[in-house]
Amino acid sequence: MAEKKSKLVEIKTKPTVASVTDFINAVPDEQKRKDSFVLLEMMKAASGEEPVLWSNSIIGFGNKRYKSPTTGREVDWLLIGFSPRKANLSLYISIGIKEHTAALKKLGKHKTGVGCLYINKLEDIDLKVLEGMIANSLKQK
Repeated sequence: MAEKKSKLVEIKTKPTVASVTDFINAVPDEQKRKDSFVLLEMMKAASGEEPVLWSNSIIGFGNKRYKSPTTGREVDWLLIGFSPRKANLSLYISIGIKEHTAALKKLGKHKTGVGCLYINKLEDIDLKVLEGMIANSLKQK
């Protein structure tokens, strides 16, 4: 009889011990750097967790075991987080961003992916709406 393989998969994006502050200070774009420090404080306050740099580009708060509803694959992942990418700020505030449909209509200028919220700069959005989205995501974890 064949041995059943575990559905727990190792992923490349993992927590590190690198300095979050050093990472943000190295962001070349001044506006993204400033916005990153605002997001850092906002997510730290909302989650009650200390920030951790995941791999070399995502700042995460807390972690959870995520199980894919389609594949059954399980991975360790952050509760909430963000990444100051070259093109935009990528926010990871929920697995299914569409659960925030009503709030997204009030948020301001943004784009979405399957599990990400993309914004160019914080002045383009309503920070109170974003705070509410983060709070709602944390309640569902």
